[in-house]
Amino acid sequence: MPKYSIKVKWGKEVFPNVEVNTDEEPMLFKAQLFALTGVQPERQKVMLKGMTLKDDEWGNMKLKDGVTILLMGSKEEDVPTEPAEKPLFLEDMNESELATALNVPAGLTNLGNTCYLNATVQCLKTVPELRDALKNFSGGLAASSSVSYVPAQSVTAALRDLYEGMDKGSSLPPVVLVQMMHLAFPRFAEKSEHGDFQQQDAAEFWNELIKMLQEKLPAKESPVNTDSPQLFKPRSLIEQYFGGMFSIELKCTEAEDEPTTFKTEEFLQLSCYITMDVRYMHSGIRSKMQEQITKKSPTLGRDAIYTKTSKISRLPAYLTIQFVRFFYKEKEAINVKILKDVKFPMEFDAFEFCTSELQSKLTPMRDRFKELEDSVVGQASSVKDKDKGDGNKKPVKEEPFWFSDDIGSNNSGYYTLQAVLTHKGRSSSSGHYVAWVRQKDDTWLKCDDDAVNAVTGEEILKLSGGGDWHCAYVLLYGPRILEVPVPEAE
Repeated sequence: MPKYSIKVKWGKEVFPNVEVNTDEEPMLFKAQLFALTGVQPERQKVMLKGMTLKDDEWGNMKLKDGVTILLMGSKEEDVPTEPAEKPLFLEDMNESELATALNVPAGLTNLGNTCYLNATVQCLKTVPELRDALKNFSGGLAASSSVSYVPAQSVTAALRDLYEGMDKGSSLPPVVLVQMMHLAFPRFAEKSEHGDFQQQDAAEFWNELIKMLQEKLPAKESPVNTDSPQLFKPRSLIEQYFGGMFSIELKCTEAEDEPTTFKTEEFLQLSCYITMDVRYMHSGIRSKMQEQITKKSPTLGRDAIYTKTSKISRLPAYLTIQFVRFFYKEKEAINVKILKDVKFPMEFDAFEFCTSELQSKLTPMRDRFKELEDSVVGQASSVKDKDKGDGNKKPVKEEPFWFSDDIGSNNSGYYTLQAVLTHKGRSSSSGHYVAWVRQKDDTWLKCDDDAVNAVTGEEILKLSGGGDWHCAYVLLYGPRILEVPVPEAE
């Protein structure tokens, strides 16, 4: 594998011991240079003895250990901008400007089987608390041997910078995040016999990215002081907003006199297991909430069958549900996909999966939702015999979706679907991944790499599987927000 340790000269600065791997795309090397200098890849001009490095091939550039290359280019903040903006009309806008004006988010360029990363990034971008935490993250990138590489810090910083670039409205390549993830997890950098990056499992990538963020994004402090003991003490914002807790009961079915044991487990997602009998997401989740397991019995002195019953004792604000669609087939040595149609709802109620204690805590907010719905129905009925009025929407305020002593929780059990990551194909290591994110009400966006198009909620419900079309693989539900009318001033 052709690896070299070179020097990079940028203006008055010289960076020694920069590692280069010419088996990788030049854009990944440019991502390293961006990590070192802050010069965006598209602004870089990399030269060696009169030769200029291209984005997609090394060409005739002769590298060897100790050689010095010249980097030309300035940081974005160093580039002068127009002092005033000229008015621009829709008919005069290009595709990027039109997307910005219509609030269509930026797409992400596929760097060669990186759709799994692009889809994950688009789904997680729908969580405002995560976006805010990333904006406040001050850690920097490190991608050379001369700087201590901290995987979690570099990945978190790369995602922060990528979201910042996406906020400008035009599609861009996620070169730095790809590079940082490759350094942190070399298996994501594996290549095929043709030299291209291999396709990766999006759910596996999602989990690894979340773990990186979990290490670096601190939990928010609760705005309410309480002396009551807290069962759930989040160490990070990820655990706070994405993490839940199970109360687990283990009962030996072969020894009735053996005492039932209890324990708690934390989780960052629920799994929907797909069997012949599972037609709906609810039943796929329920199938693993009570199951038979084998473990050693202290009473019998041997392995015995236990009934494991799990109930949720803490609901997170954002609930991730993975459809377990792949299983390993030894003969072909691949993860084969279960194409079965499994319906999922736009509005999800987790109440039945909770402990009785949590159900009692959820009831007051659920009653408020019910009261509001009843009042809306009553108002609609009374309007039938009156004029329609001016049609102005009355002001409302959003009620907190968390318990006052547990920020980042869900205080009703009600969720609204806000993102779907789908897979099209027959194997997790092949095919194509796409993100579908809710923009507003019934308007959704299909984020297919750098192509972003509006779709309807009806099209989202067709992603339940049953064929070679896009199948829901990872679902992200956000808290249903209670909006109450603001009292009119007297």
